[in-house]
Amino acid sequence: MSQLGDLYQELILDHSKRPRNFGPLPEANRTAEGFNRLCGDRVTIRVELEGDLVRAVRFEGSGCAISTASASLLTEAVKGKTRKQAEALFRRFHQLVTGHGEVAADAPPLGKLAVFSGVSEYPARVKCASLAWHTLHSALAAAPTAEPVSTE
Repeated sequence: MSQLGDLYQELILDHSKRPRNFGPLPEANRTAEGFNRLCGDRVTIRVELEGDLVRAVRFEGSGCAISTASASLLTEAVKGKTRKQAEALFRRFHQLVTGHGEVAADAPPLGKLAVFSGVSEYPARVKCASLAWHTLHSALAAAPTAEPVSTE
């Protein structure tokens, strides 16, 4: 494996073993649940929106290393962003992991999220990597759904 590949693998393992922003968020005013029927990953995303700003975001749940690492990195990436910026990051991340769509010139940079670039080669893992993101998208929606978000 290349040095870059090793670094990426270390980042995913670190975030899956020691997830950031894991746990309850009593101040949350937006919540959504996600469930991957294929493998059983579950995630709850809680967001504290202050106006249009993601003031805080945390997650709870259980899942594989990819799912947990993605949720952990998501929380770091969207905290302090506006809802519009978080949605743009969702779209950009989804393009990365699915390998679909043309990246717009004004697309937000992915930073550490680029670690998931290889996921597009494994369709079953795309659902693991994107579950937390679809769940965030639902939580940020004007009227989040009561049903768990699915990647199906």
